[in-house]
Amino acid sequence: MRARRGGFTLIELLVAITILAFIAVLGWRGLDGIIRSRAALTSTMEQTRGLQLAFAQMQSDCEYLAATTLLRGRANLQVEDNRITLVRLVLAENQASRLEVVAYRVVDGVLTRRESSSTRDLLELDSLWQAALADTDPAVSVALQSGVRNMSMRYWIAGASAGGNSGWRAGAGVSTATGTQVFTAPQAPSAAPTGMEVSLLLQQQEVPLVKSLLLGAI
Repeated sequence: MRARRGGFTLIELLVAITILAFIAVLGWRGLDGIIRSRAALTSTMEQTRGLQLAFAQMQSDCEYLAATTLLRGRANLQVEDNRITLVRLVLAENQASRLEVVAYRVVDGVLTRRESSSTRDLLELDSLWQAALADTDPAVSVALQSGVRNMSMRYWIAGASAGGNSGWRAGAGVSTATGTQVFTAPQAPSAAPTGMEVSLLLQQQEVPLVKSLLLGAI
């Protein structure tokens, strides 16, 4: 009888190719999952880092909030949904203290910060304040965080200023016709808040990120 030659039959080759193809598909799906998870994790880390920097900047601005006594009764803080405007005290080494207006805005899903030029003239400060409220300040806005759906605030009122009941209040201060909250010494000296809570709701998230800030701690 003729000796049988070594090798694989066609059926054996087809089975081997099928197994290899199946293993390749499983490997590709696993690799694709790893790449997607890494991309999502990187995006989340960048978003978290951006929020940390934004909250750190807010904390610094709020701690240096200028006292209304220094402003001679002028407003030092005004907020609406997606808007914060405040007067910050600038303390530079070997220089006289100055004032500047800082504005936080959420526009088209981006949280921005803009600061005016610093001044020691209260009349000039009035002009800077009105320009900030009207968003006509020529200063360049700096983007702090993208993908922001909403920014809202509430305030901490101490017990002695709130009839003996300390707590967070959503409507503290003097309300204007536009729903803005304005805090000034003449209108409500005893109701001035000592803290502010900022909530940032990001896109594709249901729970906002919250940061509590001291007002005028410096």
